[in-house]
Amino acid sequence: MSRHAHPAAHVEFDLERLFSYRLAVLSNRINLAISRDYHRRFGLAITEWRVMSMLGRKAGMSAGEVAAHTALDKVAVSRAVAHLLERGLIQREIHDDDRRRSVLGLTEAGVKVHDEVAPLVMDYHKRLFASFSQEDRDTLEKLIDKLGEEGLPGIQE
Repeated sequence: MSRHAHPAAHVEFDLERLFSYRLAVLSNRINLAISRDYHRRFGLAITEWRVMSMLGRKAGMSAGEVAAHTALDKVAVSRAVAHLLERGLIQREIHDDDRRRSVLGLTEAGVKVHDEVAPLVMDYHKRLFASFSQEDRDTLEKLIDKLGEEGLPGIQE
């Protein structure tokens, strides 16, 4: 007799057809493909690049704000921040208006790395969608925006 229970009747569930699962798998594959190049060239992990990318767009964010904007785990962001600080790619300063709050920004070396990685990422996305018509790209953008704007059921942001 098998050690695993196989009830005669159970809920049929096809994980591989579930939208959220398929989206997560696709996202992971895209992120891994993109990150191979910048990891090899600059030693950056995906989370580290996301932190740098966010700070390249908007300096003066706290680690918590970076986590919220990127939907990354706060612990993962804290580790990435610590590693980037250690490498001298970002800096931490005390917020001008709130002395209890620290904010982050790219260093000069961080800006240089950011400005080399960003075009690699943009080029990968350009190649990723090369076979899509402009109409397909616009539709995909609208659908993603719609899912994001309407919020996710059962999740408080």
